[in-house]
Amino acid sequence: MNILHVHDTDYSRGGGGQLAMYRLHHGLRRLGIGSKILCRNKQLTSADSVSIPPSSLPRLEYRLRQITSRLGLNDIHCLSTFKIKELREYEEADILNVHCIHGGFFNYLALPSLTRTKPAVFTLHDVWPFTGHCSLSYDCERWKTGCGRCPYPDAYPRIQRDSTHIEWKLKKWVYSRSNLSVVTLSSCRTQQARQSMLNRFPIHEIPNGIDIDAFQPLDTEHCRSILGIPKFKKVIMFAAQLLSIPNKGGDLLIKALQALPRTLKNELLLLTFGKGNESIADGTGVETVSLGYIESDRLKAIAYSAADLFVLPSRSESLPLVLQESMACGTPMVSFEVGGVPDIVRPGITGYLAEPENVKDLREGIVQLLEDEALRNQMAEQCRAIAVKEYPLELQVQRYIELYRGLLQN
Repeated sequence: MNILHVHDTDYSRGGGGQLAMYRLHHGLRRLGIGSKILCRNKQLTSADSVSIPPSSLPRLEYRLRQITSRLGLNDIHCLSTFKIKELREYEEADILNVHCIHGGFFNYLALPSLTRTKPAVFTLHDVWPFTGHCSLSYDCERWKTGCGRCPYPDAYPRIQRDSTHIEWKLKKWVYSRSNLSVVTLSSCRTQQARQSMLNRFPIHEIPNGIDIDAFQPLDTEHCRSILGIPKFKKVIMFAAQLLSIPNKGGDLLIKALQALPRTLKNELLLLTFGKGNESIADGTGVETVSLGYIESDRLKAIAYSAADLFVLPSRSESLPLVLQESMACGTPMVSFEVGGVPDIVRPGITGYLAEPENVKDLREGIVQLLEDEALRNQMAEQCRAIAVKEYPLELQVQRYIELYRGLLQN
């Protein structure tokens, strides 16, 4: 059985969607399943991945992009997508697994052609597949009825003109002619998919998995010694690929930290990893240690294990890998009740769920868990047990294999 994954890049040093796809790819290969990545941005030197063929009419494609972008239609200029069928990797694949295809490199109008003779799985790392343009819909539910009058035109991928109703209609037309099965990562996304234009397809909920051997609880004092953190400090952690992205809620974290009691601030340390943490460190009155971007899973596990608490104040999320990794390392979490977060942050069991964008509630959760060591220790044990039972990478990979085999049998 050969699987061809479609994504913007084959590189693991990116966002959660890229890393999740990369881990799934390697998990399949470890079990003897043929797996390759088809992408725009090839970084791997191995034959594990192949680039989407360049357009044979680059000037025409460039001109089309100028026109369609002005019209608010970001992806339909990509003529090169229709050449994918000429690739040997496509011909050899039994199943396509489509991941994140927005971003101006893949023409979704090609899906009916690409799936005519091969079944495809569409893994929803965000809501773009059923909206009129955005990958983050926040509180907007216009995608249920056809979009139009978009309240978030600057949400990624941003649009120059509101043609969201047209794109919504185009996607619906494409899906009516495509052979797809949908994979969601969380209970929230499953519910949304069933209420969306994707409800014509079978919907399977398969959460991302993580390496529970790489991410496991380590000795806290030893980890703090490695990172140069005083052992008497209370440590909270925040992480994101780009810490300054508004959706990640760095501004909300700053406000919550500023509102902490002075006595707690004096014994507190903020540990961060990711790019662009300067805005988080400034103005909080809390000592900060920045680890920059971390690629090594081992170093990530050291950071999680050094922390008393992991805080993720995101405004919108699918199923955050950082929360799964924190859980596997036995570090309780505080986050907002958005997207797939409640699947991981379970009140009183693995952490504290705050009302979305409620800084006061976020602060209360941080204070409550930092001041109750017995509760944190209890949560730490429950975090690890749930991660081992529900989120090992092997379980995710096996579920995908069962789905792939079912599609081929049918």
